[in-house]
Amino acid sequence: MSDENTRTRTRERTDETEEQHTSAACPECSGHLIADEEHGETVCDDCGLVVDEGEIDRGPEWRAFDSSEKDSKSRVGAPTTNMMHDKGLSTNIDWRDKDAYGNSLGAKQRQKMQRLRKWNERFRTRDSKERNLKQALGEIDRMASALGLPENVRETASVIYRRALDENLLPGRSIEGVSTASVYAAARQAGVPRSLDEITDVSRVEKSEIARTYRYVVRELGLEVAPADPESYVPRFASSLDMSDEAEHRARQLLQNAKEQGVHSGKSPVGLAAAAVYAAALLTNEKTTQAAVSEVADISEVTIRNRYHELLEAEQGLPAA
Repeated sequence: MSDENTRTRTRERTDETEEQHTSAACPECSGHLIADEEHGETVCDDCGLVVDEGEIDRGPEWRAFDSSEKDSKSRVGAPTTNMMHDKGLSTNIDWRDKDAYGNSLGAKQRQKMQRLRKWNERFRTRDSKERNLKQALGEIDRMASALGLPENVRETASVIYRRALDENLLPGRSIEGVSTASVYAAARQAGVPRSLDEITDVSRVEKSEIARTYRYVVRELGLEVAPADPESYVPRFASSLDMSDEAEHRARQLLQNAKEQGVHSGKSPVGLAAAAVYAAALLTNEKTTQAAVSEVADISEVTIRNRYHELLEAEQGLPAA
């Protein structure tokens, strides 16, 4: 009898909840109720009263662009990613020897988990191509982290490397060289370029090999990589030197004037950006030195001095010496 009463009360509560949602009227002002799916709330469109909260999101977990993707990506965990050699579809076994409650495993269970990890790794990389991809994507992730590059650049670099591997561009070239070239190209495509010296600092190959491999990959894959814009380096340099927004804006103006005068042609974009930041700091009475700018931009003080004079001459409308 008690079970029947419990079921009856549950049905009554459910009916009350459904009535509240179907009535679509605010209890305070009788205004129209709308569902805020982003925050999981039902709110009044007129007075803003939150009528219900903590609603369950029954929609798909990730963005979908067609019906098949919508069906396949509904509540299935993390999205696929090109940053993992198996696109994140395989199983990962945690390296910590603990159970779901955080308790340490016994000696027998630890041995069992170690064997499972070993076989899991063997099954995840079944051939030389997958082993190659796993090593390269690990290198890409390491270098992108060291350079502070966002996730979209890592994804693009992974796609570039996959294309190079599929089109058989790797024979005769090192995995590290092609992965470094992929990061360099992806950063330039995304508008957050890093200089060749910065890339070399975090890579395991020489600067000459990176440049040679980069040119080869871009040519063979037909990548559209525009020349690096000096202005794209300014925010990073200004942020590292703790410069004001006014100084950063002034540096952009100097570079825009230099482009109009044609001073930037044939010059290193990193050197121009560093010189513009230094000149802007002086023009806005902010304290900085050529040595500080040189360290941040990883370029010599001589280059900064030369570009600095050219930028000021372009600012005044004089021909560059």
